[in-house]
Amino acid sequence: MTRVDIFSDIACPWCYIGKRRFEAAFAQLAFRDLVEVRWHSYQLDPALPARFEGTEKDYLMKSKGMTDREVTEMLTMVTEEAAGVRLEYDFESLKVANSFHSHRLIHAAATAGKADEMKESLLAGHFCEGLDIGDDDDLQTMADRAGLPPELTAEVLGDKSAFAADVRDDIRTAADLKLSGVPFFILGQKYGVAGAQPTDVLVSALARVWEEQTDSALTMLDDETGASCGPDGCD
Repeated sequence: MTRVDIFSDIACPWCYIGKRRFEAAFAQLAFRDLVEVRWHSYQLDPALPARFEGTEKDYLMKSKGMTDREVTEMLTMVTEEAAGVRLEYDFESLKVANSFHSHRLIHAAATAGKADEMKESLLAGHFCEGLDIGDDDDLQTMADRAGLPPELTAEVLGDKSAFAADVRDDIRTAADLKLSGVPFFILGQKYGVAGAQPTDVLVSALARVWEEQTDSALTMLDDETGASCGPDGCD
């Protein structure tokens, strides 16, 4: 069994694009039934309030010191990249919110074998549908369509400490690994792949890991990194 650990944030536009590219690579693997995918939490802005009163453009200009033109160009480029993997980003409707609350739902979903479905629902809600990842009602909607057991969703939304330790453990692990941006893929607990890499790069990397199946220190597969988001902003 080969393990793939993916660190990403719900608030990261490149993470959704990276998820789609990874899925396309995964579908090409003859050994995909023998690959275990684990989602891990990461926060680009832990200090973000539960809800930021303003648009994504307002937030980036205020928090990253970007100009209106810089933000517009960046969001246009990211929207075009998203369209390339059949995602329709809607930054005008996007609700800027702290992602910690939503990360707890992914960890909860993992206990029911629904982590990928929960991750997908949250990303779609955040980037494409104008849903609020900090709002319990919207999170309930996203959890329901992901197929989470109602009692599990109720536990997470009713107790803000539920699965919080799991989120913090992931964030500490990311710090220990010195991850500076997401998405970040760890293949076979050996190789690190940074950013939303093209599908063919991921196919090649996964095939290499499958062939080797050995344990060693984390090694970067390529000097080049794909587009990603970090604390200072997105590429």
